Amino acid sequence: MDGELGDFLRSRRARIQPEEVGLASHGRRRVPGLRREEVAQLAGVSVDYYIRLEQGRGPSVSDAVLDAVARVLRLDETEHAYLLTVARPHKKAGTARPPARPRVRPGVQLLLDGMERTPAFVLGRRMDVLAWNALGDAVNGFSALAPAERNIPRQVFLDPAAAGFYPDWAAVAAQTVANLRIDAGRHPDDPRMATLVGELSLKSEDFRRLWADHEVRECAYGTKRIQHPVAGLLTLPYETLTVPTDPDQTIVAYTPEPGSETAERLALLGSWTTTA
Repeated sequence: MDGELGDFLRSRRARIQPEEVGLASHGRRRVPGLRREEVAQLAGVSVDYYIRLEQGRGPSVSDAVLDAVARVLRLDETEHAYLLTVARPHKKAGTARPPARPRVRPGVQLLLDGMERTPAFVLGRRMDVLAWNALGDAVNGFSALAPAERNIPRQVFLDPAAAGFYPDWAAVAAQTVANLRIDAGRHPDDPRMATLVGELSLKSEDFRRLWADHEVRECAYGTKRIQHPVAGLLTLPYETLTVPTDPDQTIVAYTPEPGSETAERLALLGSWTTTA
């Protein structure tokens, strides 16, 4: 993740034209968007200070300066939070290796299992799938995968069947990368994240392109469409809930409208799963 702060700021500068912030555009520009000097001027800091910030040489940068830069670059709430994170990355806590796969507390698994009519699963770091209930498995097929393959980015970008599984694959892919980048920013020294990003970059041109865009978006709620091989087309609104005792674990629950066609198809899928 070296250079992430500078890459992110440059990508945000490129989105804004001088005229949008009241600056005159003098002739042809070598790069799109705002120059570093213009961002510094609008944020009220020296050009040298801003350059050092883009180069990652400003570890003691204040919230006030980062807030000013966020205002100039018109960052949304998620992008602003991401800027604060990557501008002051956490230092390594030690050399001990983390467990290969974090465990989900038994109480969380019981919660999932109690949601009999709701497909649900738990995502951990790097969007690894850590746990699921029966209907969540029936929809996504997690149990049929090897543990190392239970990872949403790998499934979206490396599984040849993903484009057919997700009718809106392009939107799913963009959201997956934007969410993965948030996790990468929070844990810049994670070797497993570096390995995952390296593998996806090597094997998927789509991932390389999206990763280079430096988009960051939380995946708190929304709607996802799945073309299930047995149940057919499922339109699945979803909600995500952070596990209070582990902020790196998130429960994802699909919440179709009661009585909807998708709800009826899920009920049918659940009954087939129970009798299988």
